[in-house]
Amino acid sequence: MATVATGALLWQRYQDWLYYHSGLGLYLDISRMRFDDGLVSQLQPKFVKAFADMVALEAGAIANPDEQRMVGHYWLRNPDLAPTPEIKTEIMTTIDSIADFAQKVHSGTIHPPQGGKFTDFITIGIGGSALGPQFVSEALSPDIAPLNIHFIDNSDPAGIDRVLSRIQTKLNTTLVIVISKSGGTPEPRNGMLEVKAAYDAQQLDFAAYAVAVTGVGSQLDRVAAAAGWIARFPMPDWVGGRTSELSSVGLLPAALQGIDIHGMLAGAKEMDIATRIPDIKTNPAALLALAWYASGNGKGEKDMVVLPYKDSLLLFSRYLQQLVMESLGKEDDLDGNKVYQGIAVYGNKGSTDQHAYVQQLREGIANFFLTFIEVLHDRVGNSPEIDPGVTTGDYLSGFLQGTRQALYENNRDSITVTIPAVTPQTVGALIALYERAVGLYASIVNVNAYHQPGVEAGKKAAAVILQLQTDVVKALQATTEPITLVELATKAGSPDRVEAIYKILRHLHANDRGVIFTGDLSQPDSLRVTWIHK
Repeated sequence: MATVATGALLWQRYQDWLYYHSGLGLYLDISRMRFDDGLVSQLQPKFVKAFADMVALEAGAIANPDEQRMVGHYWLRNPDLAPTPEIKTEIMTTIDSIADFAQKVHSGTIHPPQGGKFTDFITIGIGGSALGPQFVSEALSPDIAPLNIHFIDNSDPAGIDRVLSRIQTKLNTTLVIVISKSGGTPEPRNGMLEVKAAYDAQQLDFAAYAVAVTGVGSQLDRVAAAAGWIARFPMPDWVGGRTSELSSVGLLPAALQGIDIHGMLAGAKEMDIATRIPDIKTNPAALLALAWYASGNGKGEKDMVVLPYKDSLLLFSRYLQQLVMESLGKEDDLDGNKVYQGIAVYGNKGSTDQHAYVQQLREGIANFFLTFIEVLHDRVGNSPEIDPGVTTGDYLSGFLQGTRQALYENNRDSITVTIPAVTPQTVGALIALYERAVGLYASIVNVNAYHQPGVEAGKKAAAVILQLQTDVVKALQATTEPITLVELATKAGSPDRVEAIYKILRHLHANDRGVIFTGDLSQPDSLRVTWIHK
């Protein structure tokens, strides 16, 4: 009887908290998150403020005070909301230009210098400029796309070599899209220079293959204009990397793969309308924010594990990792208090993870909540029966429902987002849903979701290391006898940076770049360093 009663209560709670969007066919279920009506009442004033904050954001308020920038990714899918006619025109013109460019590439109107058609393209970017296009490509690219996409999203030389080796014989039919708002971000700049060197090695004019997605007047924009690149598309100042997928950053690669970019924008626009409703229970983004707050006591005390039960959504957790963690992971709140906010995100896919880390999720430390992503439509066409009356899709659905139930029975909470199929509309809607949820949650915990001082600090620290390398190499080149690390650090003017100097020299030594060590490698203090002039 107790089981029946519990089941009835859960069924009622499911109905009480189920959200359904009829236009998108999207369901959101937070009934398996343990919160009560008291918490909802307590948070009501915070949500009133959060809804007002989102209205101000869409109206053009300065949301990134570090850079004095508006945050207007919502305007991308509804240009009528743009705060000025100029921005509205820029959005509409860019979308039309992307669609026109993709059509001309597909038809061969825009073609390689030797004629024919482009067969492949490389996208060079970092962070949101890579994660968004990668997620959308995995989710929506047709099996036989008009162009094959390749990504360079790191400064790893071996990784770059691996990409280039795959298309070595097709470099003369491969477009290159370089994505960088400022043009000065090291990773895309480095990737561009490496790829350009590969084109040069084959006596190919890189400019005849290159496309820039960047800020108007940026360093990259000037380079592309001066060299006569094929095309340049604007990356608006008011769009951050982690919310840039529905700008030229993501729309251009998607269009080149034959993905319906207008469908993505339409899905996002429809979700935006739903997530503007100033009511917790009928706003799916507010429901997500409520659930996140309840799980982690408003302090991110539990991680978010994302399990999409569809192979094509494999990269959704990586995409959300940046969107959620870069937006919410903040040391200070808006009042300057030390709060150390954030929600850690990780995940892979179901049911693969039932044979990986779900064992720990059910029986180990309960420091997480689950987000299941369910897709109702199994495949194009009919499925054969694996067992009498049962298909592989039935198994997949059963694994999801069973895992959800088994976890809940052991006091592990979960959210379930259900979409009818993986389409441009539903992918656009998922992007918009989580963008708004992040904005609302940030407001109720009083942090700024739209700046990233920690990322900027890392970039500055890296620049310091590279300058140190220049100073150390110069000092070493001026030394004729083997020298200790401490002596070299003093000579380079950085006596307190011995460890960093050792790691710089170790890297140069490993790559045969002039540094010779003598002594015991397991005892860095014993080492003597010499520079070999080549």
